[in-house]
Amino acid sequence: MLKQEGFAFTPATLTVSVGSSVTWTNRDSAGHTVTADDTSFDSGTLQSGASFTQTFAKAGTFAYHCSIHSRMVGTIVVH
Repeated sequence: MLKQEGFAFTPATLTVSVGSSVTWTNRDSAGHTVTADDTSFDSGTLQSGASFTQTFAKAGTFAYHCSIHSRMVGTIVVH
């Protein structure tokens, strides 16, 4: 599980196996998104306490960001 806390994704990089589901939970008071740089997934705005889950069906490196707070970035590495 990943957190959106302190206007950062924690951890910033996560490595998982093909077929894994990853859940992000917003622990900040402000809304955030989980938006793939390649637009393959997008949570929409997650308010405080809300979660979003994405399943990764293929190997690769998936960079993502918060479309509201551009300095919030992260990466999922799928093996």
